[in-house]
Amino acid sequence: MRADVHSHTTFSDGSNLSEMIRAAETAGLDALGLTDHCIVTHDSFGRRAKYDLVETYEQRRDAVEAARKETTLTLYDAAEVSYVESEATAIREFLSTAGFEYTIGSVHFAEQYDYTTDVQYVEADAETRRAAIKRYYDAVVTLVESELFDVLGHLDLPERLPTLRGFSSPEDYERVAVALADSQTVPELNAGRVNRSLNRLHPNPEMLDSFRAHGVEFVLGTDSHTPDELTARVPALEAAVDRSPIDVVELDSLLS
Repeated sequence: MRADVHSHTTFSDGSNLSEMIRAAETAGLDALGLTDHCIVTHDSFGRRAKYDLVETYEQRRDAVEAARKETTLTLYDAAEVSYVESEATAIREFLSTAGFEYTIGSVHFAEQYDYTTDVQYVEADAETRRAAIKRYYDAVVTLVESELFDVLGHLDLPERLPTLRGFSSPEDYERVAVALADSQTVPELNAGRVNRSLNRLHPNPEMLDSFRAHGVEFVLGTDSHTPDELTARVPALEAAVDRSPIDVVELDSLLS
């Protein structure tokens, strides 16, 4: 089954649901995971109000159910949930209530560090930047060990930021690979910056040997927010799999 496990609609910061479905059909997919951003508790960066799937997931579920009648695609009612260590209990309780078909867990911020923007790192020295990176991977490993999520999202997110790019070390990737090898959580091969600033996949393709050595499998996610992104990124993901012996697990078997 050709599946994209990671896409966004207007229920967070993406595009119209019908347009994303048409793009998936155009790309020749069999299945599309609808994984709008979900921040369970208020955070110090003020994103809860912007990504409020906690309040709207039932409305989106109705929209997904209606859309299923108009497409041959398998549509998954899923979510990309921001992982915050201190809120793990609240996240677990919400996910139990919401009953998504699967969830992607992603680290977007940890304590004082925000990994979605360069602002706080522009004038930071190398030691501060490295401290931010270490804190990021600490959070990623804890996310994996929590077993809260089915999928680990864009596992080296700081690589998207020019100020933090290159500060991730082989040891950081090894830590994540070891944690994943002992977990039910499956990482995604994420195309969220293909054709954009980074112009390569997550994780860094040069670091894939660490994951292969530990027998870690991947699912494929475009992390698309627009139809054009989706149609461009599906071939990029499939080409990456063809170029490298990446073990890809079927989405339906992940959920069985």
